[in-house]
Amino acid sequence: MPASAKPAPDKLSVPQKALRKLGLVRPIDLALHLPLRYEDETRVVRLADALDGDTVQIEGEVTQQEVSFRPRRQLLVSVNDGSDSCVLRFFNFYPSQQKQMAVGTRIRVRGELRGGFGGLTMMHPTVRAAGGALPEALTPVYPTVAGLPQAYLRKAVGAGLAQADLSATVPPEILGEIRGKPLWELRKALAFLHHPAPDVALVQLEDHTHPAWQRLKAEELLAQQLSQLQARRARHRLRAPVLPSQAGGLHEQLLAALPFGLTGAQRRVGEEIAQDLARTQPMHRLLQGDVGSGKTVVAALAACVAIDAGWQCALMAPTEILAEQHFAKLVDWLAPLLEARGQRVAWLTGSQKKKARGEMLALIDSGEAALVIGTHAVIQAQVKFRRLGLAIIDEQHRFGVEQRLALRNKLSETERAGDDKQVAQEPHMLMMSATPIPRTLAMSYYADLDVSTLDELPPGRTPVVTKLVSEQRRAEVIERIRAQVAQGRQVYWVCPLIEESEALDLSNATETHAELSAALPEAMVGLLHSRMPPAEKKAVMSLFSAGQMAVLVSTTVIEVGVDVPNASLMVIEHGERFGLSQLHQLRGRVGRGAAASACVLMYSAPEGGRLGETARARLRAMAETTDGFEIARRDLDIRGPGEFLGARQSGAALLRFADLQDDAPLLEWAREAAPRMLDEFPDLAARHVDRWLGERADYLKA
Repeated sequence: MPASAKPAPDKLSVPQKALRKLGLVRPIDLALHLPLRYEDETRVVRLADALDGDTVQIEGEVTQQEVSFRPRRQLLVSVNDGSDSCVLRFFNFYPSQQKQMAVGTRIRVRGELRGGFGGLTMMHPTVRAAGGALPEALTPVYPTVAGLPQAYLRKAVGAGLAQADLSATVPPEILGEIRGKPLWELRKALAFLHHPAPDVALVQLEDHTHPAWQRLKAEELLAQQLSQLQARRARHRLRAPVLPSQAGGLHEQLLAALPFGLTGAQRRVGEEIAQDLARTQPMHRLLQGDVGSGKTVVAALAACVAIDAGWQCALMAPTEILAEQHFAKLVDWLAPLLEARGQRVAWLTGSQKKKARGEMLALIDSGEAALVIGTHAVIQAQVKFRRLGLAIIDEQHRFGVEQRLALRNKLSETERAGDDKQVAQEPHMLMMSATPIPRTLAMSYYADLDVSTLDELPPGRTPVVTKLVSEQRRAEVIERIRAQVAQGRQVYWVCPLIEESEALDLSNATETHAELSAALPEAMVGLLHSRMPPAEKKAVMSLFSAGQMAVLVSTTVIEVGVDVPNASLMVIEHGERFGLSQLHQLRGRVGRGAAASACVLMYSAPEGGRLGETARARLRAMAETTDGFEIARRDLDIRGPGEFLGARQSGAALLRFADLQDDAPLLEWAREAAPRMLDEFPDLAARHVDRWLGERADYLKA
């Protein structure tokens, strides 16, 4: 059977390869692959009793068949069921279908019925020969991919359901703690959801409120919480370097040298991090704060503690521009202090020349580089740290799981060669995000993290006014830019695409750059996009940062990290194409100085139409609030947790059935049940996690 066959990968059939693509490898994977929707093939309806818009199954005799060429080639088949007639319309058809629906043949047809002046019609219905027993349960329609027909998938799921070990992994005394939720036994719940009785309320199946769904959601959330708790406990068994704060050390020297004072939130979060670094367990902390809340300073102070204790610190950013911003700030703050101690700040990116790269690798290996800043290049195999004690990852959701794990393993490479061979060590980890994590996500996907929040903006930040403007008012927007430039201000113009796309009729960055250059001859207009050579990008950014360039036309490479206080206006072209958190990040590039700042979201509805509901919701949220936490909450509502988390799950949806907001009571139950399961029923807990997550459990631990 497809569910149990395990031939060599090169001998797999097309459907078997497709099953693997969907992650359906074990019988339990197939058993947990639940239908998207259902078709009711359990009864035949008379045409006279059906309503316009109903999806029905009828049985009747073919009375006429013709191929028409007006307005386009199509097959028209008339069927009479004794109560009325219906025309079946096919725009794509084959000779075999014409033969199947020959005049005089009795057929069974299922499709959506449409009424009109020409009588009843069905477009591309499902057709089979009449007769034979009707199914006793609703027919499942499963999520699938190319090369995997529903018939094959139904057979495979049936085999998986028969073979899977569905014995109870949650003891009754723990399940009984879900008050007011009579839950079905797992095997019964799965059998029902794959083949529900025809009399069940479809709405309960579709909105996942049926008791069978409740059982699956409870088990899934428990597996997730168990996996997170296992990760947290495993981390507590690991050892990390103890990095105590030192009186009069680098930390205090930096505070004294900074040209500004810390906010209360920065001081509080800095203290939380310092306490973590002084412990023997590895810190695993997420530092979240809205755009401009001062995360970089907090990271610099944490780096000082590590360096003071005689260890190295690595800071990894997702883009070269962001890494350069960090490098410029930290060199300005720390380089003089480090040089007095005979130490350096190293810079490492993929675009470096071989000689420069070699020099940096030598500094890192020798330990002379106390602080290493860079992109993914920091985790490459040839990078050997002398003593890595603290790893800082900025915009951590933009890195894949494997990349974060690789940075954590850098200490293992250096320290296991030492005296302590018995206890695995890893560096302390500080992850930063300017996309605040809503509470429900922090409780679930980030349950193994300690979360610190910068909920206070430094003084001097001006509120940014957000305006929604139709593309038809483009000329007015350009005049607004002219006025800003005349006052000595600088402007960002962000485009969503680099080059023409046949699918999307969007202006590209190059065209916009030419347009603005012609409209503003008195100003320098620059262009920045991801395909430019690094040296060219750096030159453009230097001109803009220095104030020589008035307008910067850019793709989203300026989304994070760019800090130009004189920039007071941002125009985002085709704002409806961007995600909500991305729009908020972009808006955060202005309002960094004393001048009143604005963000113009220019939108364009499809020709002859209107913006989709999702796009409208995003733009409305941006206009109504500048609060990053409120933005994050609305973003979660719009996109759901899978998309919101980005690379954290590396393409694998960690929650398939439960909804973090609708199922908050089940999530609370799972959080309380997980510690008891691990303490009292460790074998059952291990089986439960393996059943539900398999290899995906690793993604929750990174």
